[in-house]
Amino acid sequence: MRLSHLLAFILPFAVSASFQEQIIIPPMPQTNEESLASPFTSSEPTLADLLTIESSASIYYSYARETEWSYRFASESVWFTMLVPTNKAVMALAQKPHQGPESVEPHIGVSEQELDESSKRNVERWVSAHIIPKSVKARISLSDTPVSYETLQDGKLVTFNPVPDAKPDSPEWMRVTLEDGVRIIGMKEAQNGVLYLIDGTVVPN
Repeated sequence: MRLSHLLAFILPFAVSASFQEQIIIPPMPQTNEESLASPFTSSEPTLADLLTIESSASIYYSYARETEWSYRFASESVWFTMLVPTNKAVMALAQKPHQGPESVEPHIGVSEQELDESSKRNVERWVSAHIIPKSVKARISLSDTPVSYETLQDGKLVTFNPVPDAKPDSPEWMRVTLEDGVRIIGMKEAQNGVLYLIDGTVVPN
């Protein structure tokens, strides 16, 4: 009887001591929940991403998607400098890009297939004249102008000329014009190139 009374007296203190020992055990290091919840994503969009969200240049992108280079806009293995005309600049053209230098209209002796092929060639010429490829991931230099760069269109060069009244502390792209006085009005960087918005168009060969 005495033993049972003794156990009844001691047991609550033992349980209490055990409980106290448990609550003072330091917690295990916790894993950063943010790193688990947020998968790794690139800090920069691709040229395809920029073109998709740039509503002011949707006409150029609609033409560009018809060409063989469109899939490269999302590729990390290329580096393009794109001179992208605004919708307003494209709409101001007397001859639209698919028409080429001379209007492509149905007439006697020309089949629909021939017209489609001619339109496709014209679009490819026009789109490629606005793209400057580079073998290394670096922006084209506009600090020492005039300077010319080859485009994806064979034999077509784009020349950048200095703006006489440009502010010296302004970005390089604001201190140059393209052929026929076309100005760069905006610049966005991608992980596979640079997109320059222009207020005119580049005339293909």
